[in-house]
Amino acid sequence: MGLFSVPGAREELARLRPVLDEIVTVRADAAELAAAVHSGDRTALGGLPELKAAQARLDELMTAVQRTGAELKGFAPLLVDFPADLDGVPVLLCWLEGDEGVDWYHRADLGFAGRRRLP
Repeated sequence: MGLFSVPGAREELARLRPVLDEIVTVRADAAELAAAVHSGDRTALGGLPELKAAQARLDELMTAVQRTGAELKGFAPLLVDFPADLDGVPVLLCWLEGDEGVDWYHRADLGFAGRRRLP
């Protein structure tokens, strides 16, 4: 896959928002189902079959994100990186669950600890 421009990453994030929102919902359902299955209880969401279905749906959704060329780096919270180049430097444009948009980046060699606001 190619590199994203800042506007391109922002457009891709807008397209991905429904997928990311669904990941958050299904992630919460799967956590509740897993806790119930582990403790032997049932939840209004169901039991083991529903947990397996939620896990399969999460896999589909995460694959959909990866197919765009974006990199799903975190699951809870969601962290999506868009490979890019800023002034000849390889960077990852970042979106972290709760962010409004793609407003951050970090050098590819520094990781999340080197996260900075886009100029």
